[in-house]
Amino acid sequence: MAMREIRVVGDPVLRTPCEPVTDIDARVRSLVEDLLETVDEDGRAGLAANQIGVNLRAFSWNIDDEIGYVLNPRIVELSEDEFQDGDEGCLSVPGLWFPTKRAWYARVEGMDLDGRPVVVEGEELMARCLQHEVDHLDGMLYLDRLERSVRKKAMKAVREQL
Repeated sequence: MAMREIRVVGDPVLRTPCEPVTDIDARVRSLVEDLLETVDEDGRAGLAANQIGVNLRAFSWNIDDEIGYVLNPRIVELSEDEFQDGDEGCLSVPGLWFPTKRAWYARVEGMDLDGRPVVVEGEELMARCLQHEVDHLDGMLYLDRLERSVRKKAMKAVREQL
């Protein structure tokens, strides 16, 4: 296991859609261990594999003292009439937080290291995390979801950090 370096905005791996996990081998097991160790730090809610430079569909979370992971996650349900629009941040966009509209509830299906089906669901922060991490695996950053006027300010702040 290793605490991995977080890739930051500008790194092309963050804009590359991740490949599905097809074989659960030593490399995938090691990836999951690294995701779990790297997310297990104060202030970290979630971590996608491409944020540590691995182009596979996997992420970990650290919400309300629960740490977990899911392989090949896909969002299967979002609340359609309840939303949240609080500030959102990202380890790959360090120090910047912007209001981001997300569904209040999200449900993700995937699998575990034994190839068994897994369902992860939640409201508020957990729902935000699930949506945020699946976006990462699809090559998106939360900045892409910002309202136009906010996105303009956000991109200026990102450029100033680089």
